[in-house]
Amino acid sequence: MIAPVPELWTKRFRLRSLLERDVDALWPSFSDDKAMLYWSRGAFASQAELRDWLFDTDWPGQTWIAEPAEGGPALCRVVADTNSDQLCEIGYLTVLGCERQGIARECVTGLIDHLFGSGEVRKIIADIDPRNDASNHLIKSLGFTQEAHLRDAMKTHIGWCDSLIWGLLAREWTG
Repeated sequence: MIAPVPELWTKRFRLRSLLERDVDALWPSFSDDKAMLYWSRGAFASQAELRDWLFDTDWPGQTWIAEPAEGGPALCRVVADTNSDQLCEIGYLTVLGCERQGIARECVTGLIDHLFGSGEVRKIIADIDPRNDASNHLIKSLGFTQEAHLRDAMKTHIGWCDSLIWGLLAREWTG
């Protein structure tokens, strides 16, 4: 069992702990080659494989699932991995069919507010493939600064890929 995360609220969404039922809601996105194109791995082959990955108790990060405030299926997954002294890496995926509705922006903003508000995080980073225009645009618009462009930084299911490393310091966050 994955440890529960604190419940977070935004104007339109409730961000809560991962539940078994979320595997069904997330499956169409995590099994889609196009949706997984810029991830460090390709699409999942089965719901069982996805479930094992989502509920991996060895992964030290935290997962929130965003659903409409009034309840409903998962619309977005946001994660935070605090892997060193007050440094946290975030990630996110909006489910297919829900893109370009401001869901990721609102949920990532809520996560950043939470992380910096805890006083335990001084810097948040995001590692994004340079070809992922939508994700890079979102992070930049939230005030992140591109700190590095690493060439051939990671071998993935599509070959060697570059990485853009984005950073945001707590003192820079205007929320």
